[in-house]
Amino acid sequence: MLYLSRKMYFSAVHSYRINEWTEEKNRAVFGLCSNPNGHGHDYRLEVMVKGTIDKKSGIVVNIMDIDKVVKSFVEKELDGKFLNKENEYFKEKISTTENIANYIWKSIDGKIAGCRLHKIRLYENEYLYSEKEDEEVVRLTRKYHFCTAHRLHSNLLTDDENKGIFGKCNNPYGHGHNYYLEVTVRGTPDPVTGMIADLAELDSIVDQEIVKKFDHKHLNLDTEEFKELNPTSENMAVVAWDLLVPKLSNLYKIGLYETEKNYFEYYGPDKE
Repeated sequence: MLYLSRKMYFSAVHSYRINEWTEEKNRAVFGLCSNPNGHGHDYRLEVMVKGTIDKKSGIVVNIMDIDKVVKSFVEKELDGKFLNKENEYFKEKISTTENIANYIWKSIDGKIAGCRLHKIRLYENEYLYSEKEDEEVVRLTRKYHFCTAHRLHSNLLTDDENKGIFGKCNNPYGHGHNYYLEVTVRGTPDPVTGMIADLAELDSIVDQEIVKKFDHKHLNLDTEEFKELNPTSENMAVVAWDLLVPKLSNLYKIGLYETEKNYFEYYGPDKE
């Protein structure tokens, strides 16, 4: 089986509102997104399909065939639209990122000849995206930033072993990074709000459990979590999971960018 992905872009306006609710309740649940006049995004859509390679052509599917199905659908139903007012689906459902990803999946699944739809990933912006695969649940990922210093040094290794493994990252004074943490939750979108997580609540939890503990800190010297634990990015991903999972019952994955080149994922101890 081979997997291939095609990126597409569209812009749209939407508003998170339930007309039967009061203005106060809409603002309490949806915040700024409840503005009745709407707000907009430049969305990035990634459509991944899967299939076997045709021996004659050497391809799974002609990219143009993907474009014919997906681009025509996006241009007709999403691009340049006020979703709540101009799309029948979103006159009934809140146009959250989760629901839009679900809608795209249901609309194009089974319509691209020669392959099967594998995954939809929809970016609302660089800090928020949703994913849908061939199951009822949807995943939502929120990205956070913090900067910190650390020294890669294990008390279980000799000084020479630490220098040999970690090189300049073993500098006694430490070094620093701009970290980007991705927190992914999963679930079925609420039939009323269209959300699988309250973003304000999610932001508050991550801020309290991760950002305030680690931002502008020296991990080895300023945090309890890494006083005895070598603050590698692998260990940081596990620590982030352990800090968040008691507060996020639907936590699915931790992703951690140490640099643009180095990325780490952790799905919890049950998936090891």
